[in-house]
Amino acid sequence: MKRSFVLTFLAAFLWTASSWAQLQSPAEFLGYELGDQWTPHYKVLNYFQHVAEESPLVTLSEYGKTNEGRELVYAVISSEGNQQNIEEIRLNNLRLAGLESGSPTENQKAIVWLSYNVHGNETSSSEAAMSTVYKLLTEKSEWLENTVVVMDPMVNPDGRDRYVNWYRSVVGEERNVNLDTREHNEPWPGGRTNHYYFDLNRDWAWQTQVESQQRIRVYNEWMPHVHVDFHEQGINSPYYFAPAAEPFHLAITDWQRELQTMIGKNHAEYFDQENWLYFTKEVFDLFYPSYGDTWPTFNGAIGMTYEQAGHSTSGLGVITAEGDTLTLLDRLTHHTTSGLSTVEVAAQNSERVINEFSNYFNNAIENGSGEYKTFIVKKSSNPDKVSRLLRYLVNQEIEFGQASGSTRANGYDYSTGETGRVNVEEGDYVISTYQPKGTLVRVLFEPKPELADSLTYDITAWEMHYAYGVDGYAINGQVNTEPISMEVQDELTPTVQKPYAYLAKWNSLEDLRYLARLLDEGVAVRYAEESFSVNGKNYAPGTLIITRNGNEKLGAKFDQIVKDEAGLLNRIVTPVATGFVDSGKDFGSSSVRYLTAPKVALLSGDGTNSNMVGHIWNYFDQQINYPLNMINVDDVRSVNWDDYDVLILPEMYGSAVSDSELDDIKEWVQNGGKLIAVGGANGLLVDKEGFALKRKSSDEEVGEEEPEDKLKTYGNASRERTSSFNPGSIFEVSLDNTHPLAFGYGNTYLSLKTGASAYEYLDNGWNVGAAKPGAHRSGFIGHEAKKDLEHSLVFGVQNMGRGSVVYMVDNPFFRGFWHNGKLMIGNAVFMVQ
Repeated sequence: MKRSFVLTFLAAFLWTASSWAQLQSPAEFLGYELGDQWTPHYKVLNYFQHVAEESPLVTLSEYGKTNEGRELVYAVISSEGNQQNIEEIRLNNLRLAGLESGSPTENQKAIVWLSYNVHGNETSSSEAAMSTVYKLLTEKSEWLENTVVVMDPMVNPDGRDRYVNWYRSVVGEERNVNLDTREHNEPWPGGRTNHYYFDLNRDWAWQTQVESQQRIRVYNEWMPHVHVDFHEQGINSPYYFAPAAEPFHLAITDWQRELQTMIGKNHAEYFDQENWLYFTKEVFDLFYPSYGDTWPTFNGAIGMTYEQAGHSTSGLGVITAEGDTLTLLDRLTHHTTSGLSTVEVAAQNSERVINEFSNYFNNAIENGSGEYKTFIVKKSSNPDKVSRLLRYLVNQEIEFGQASGSTRANGYDYSTGETGRVNVEEGDYVISTYQPKGTLVRVLFEPKPELADSLTYDITAWEMHYAYGVDGYAINGQVNTEPISMEVQDELTPTVQKPYAYLAKWNSLEDLRYLARLLDEGVAVRYAEESFSVNGKNYAPGTLIITRNGNEKLGAKFDQIVKDEAGLLNRIVTPVATGFVDSGKDFGSSSVRYLTAPKVALLSGDGTNSNMVGHIWNYFDQQINYPLNMINVDDVRSVNWDDYDVLILPEMYGSAVSDSELDDIKEWVQNGGKLIAVGGANGLLVDKEGFALKRKSSDEEVGEEEPEDKLKTYGNASRERTSSFNPGSIFEVSLDNTHPLAFGYGNTYLSLKTGASAYEYLDNGWNVGAAKPGAHRSGFIGHEAKKDLEHSLVFGVQNMGRGSVVYMVDNPFFRGFWHNGKLMIGNAVFMVQ
């Protein structure tokens, strides 16, 4: 019996030793040393598959695919004992956060999540991921007793492969470290972004992209205690790590600040030993909630960004301003060091990390978060917009209910921007901060995010009522709730044999998607320019009127298409037996306009803002499913513009479009085309002959400057510049909703304004949207910029010959999350004549 035990033990030992002997280093597996060349996505994936196959400490799971079909994976690395109980550990963690029912057992571990290569052309981190996992397993496995490490080796495979494949096509036998050479000048659109040119590091909270949506589902299954996002910056910058710069959002706890500093000091010890330069507490703040450091932070983690010098400019090696050669090996080594150091601190402080994580969520459950404890969405709001918002909350795992009774409370009214007594009605939707994700609720919904310092890295306002276009309140107390009723009251529609027409409302993105589907099916559609009533029911301007007349070619399929497409999109269409209305204009009136399916073009390519191009492309391709023709600016002179009905101008740089090319576009507009200028593109049209757009001059009278006024302090230069700065704030825009550009809206619209460019009201045209005095609602804006933007154009339309120009000074496409502006884009494309 004893001999049998010894033999069994020896066999098991030899099997384990043999198994570990098969685990290869990255160099052994890939056939080259890390840093010698780029590793494409499939080889990074292959290496992680190899590690998972050969080591009992690693499991690998696929969590989704990119738009281009590349696999998205994550590895879970921990001790063998932890791996055998990994599901218990995961569920215990969720129980500690109040996100899973039941009591946690004592099997609790610190969870560290490391995210690599969210920006595709910041490539060293995916190389570092392979080095890190190997070193964890072969040199630092003792840390894995107290920790579970989750690694996403490549958040953005499409962008990374775009960059890597380009670089491999232009580099010679040996790298060239001369910054002037082509391998250091990446072409448009670059590899930073995903397939649709979205910056995935700005999409953590909004989750507009498939990569983000799939990743967040897995993130919510683990809810790590520490999250690191690995990045790269300019080639001459030292390494950056936490603690982060001010401003911190005031929702960030003392513990979250403390552990950042502990981790940063640990990094510093390693970097000091190697005499590597680094900096902390500068540039990268923790305010905007949609980064890979802030969104995890507002979900209870210690969220951090690490920045290594490099980016696409560096290639495999480059000479820096100090005359040193920065290599890919340098870059991945620094990221490997900081990643391992992070795991080390978590392992050494695992008990406190776990306890503080639990306290974070318990505090929200017991005490709520922030000044306003409860947020109300009025049941009378547009149901499509409410539904879209609630779906978003479900994906965030945020709890909500409905008010079980009516009450009055002190609160902030989002529709007016005023504070006072508000009426909460039975059935209103209630989102409370007294829940596990209460801090996240606070950050997403607070009317005026608390900004301790104006020098921030990104936009400073984003509130969800405004973004989704719903009414409601922020109130100080709590509201009794009940579960949301799933009963749906179907709107009764009259039974009409062979209807004269079908009527469909027009006030949401879903209505626009319905229109796009009808046009795709070849259905002729009209719309009402004025309100009307028929059969005792009132219809607003913009209402779609789908007459049988003009659709005879569809025969018997006409009715089926109209109803089937409505059913797929949950639209209600009302059949009517006559075109004779009770009030307003009959369906044959000239004010009932025929809507042709426009052929839409978008300028893209070198010189255009690739982010904006991608936002617009994604809108047409993924959100409304309508054809878009992307045309390179280099081809403007060769395109037959008579083949297109609408041209969209994104923001452009330099002379991407020359004056002569702009003259050609102007001639096309005069002959019946429609030009839509979005955001910064409006600057291209200012003061150009034939265009009505004029830059707004400052209202302040310029007097003679006193000599002492020139004595400015160098150290205050950045802060003084903020007086004319608008990093991103919310303005109330007064709308002329009788104009087709504003169909489906009320007389005000809350707009995200991401710049300080101010334009005069149009002398020759329609001032559809205006920022009047007092329009600023939320977010930081410098006092000079705020003054300049009063009495300024936001949305306007100019008739030019037989065509028109639509000026959209504020960009509703911005990052894809300002959902309330998306119908206005549809109005510009389809409704404006």
